[in-house]
Amino acid sequence: MNGLASSLAEIEALKESAERAACDIVICPPFTLLEKAVTQAQGSPIAIGAQDCHAKTSGAYTSDISAEMLAEVGARYVILGHSERRAVYHETDMTVARKAAAAHASGLTSIICIGETGAERDDGHALDVVRRQLRGSLPATATSSNTAIAYEPVWAIGTGVVPTPDQIEEVHTFVRNLLEDELGPDGRQARILYGGSVKSSNAGSIFGVRNVNGALVGGASLKGADFARIILASA
Repeated sequence: MNGLASSLAEIEALKESAERAACDIVICPPFTLLEKAVTQAQGSPIAIGAQDCHAKTSGAYTSDISAEMLAEVGARYVILGHSERRAVYHETDMTVARKAAAAHASGLTSIICIGETGAERDDGHALDVVRRQLRGSLPATATSSNTAIAYEPVWAIGTGVVPTPDQIEEVHTFVRNLLEDELGPDGRQARILYGGSVKSSNAGSIFGVRNVNGALVGGASLKGADFARIILASA
């Protein structure tokens, strides 16, 4: 829940770096800025996504936004199952899976978030949580072209604490194997993103970890110059 119309200037600041980037770039602003952000990003490699959607196409769901509505204004991606949605709004894996299916039906790529809390990791249950959330949140419609998985350990989000490269690799390799179990050979092509206190100073080392195919960036994406340095670290 960050960004007013003046924040769209940050997209403009990214365009030069985006042209030199070796990765796909997606910006997911609040709903109020989606249509303007699509216009702002036109002519650049930057795609626009949303931060959530409802599982239904329409109906008596006051304040909610459907995947079809997002697609109509030009969004191409949607983040689903973010840890804040799971914790604050009590979203279940089944809810996330239904939202992802709705996103796919509307032609959107879903970015499905999974990850354990600090207590779950301390108790030795990190991989169990990741397994449960991934299997429960992945709809039957998922493919490597319409779904990315974002591993975001809850204890690392906004804390400045980042898992070690070995910890990240362990989970990402585990997720890769799960995706191959769920999607067959297509699971080898699915993108697995890391999220949690990613910034320009650590992005390069994170991108170098096996089975890390990108990043889900939070606070460090609010300023175009900061985000640009992360983007260029992917080269």
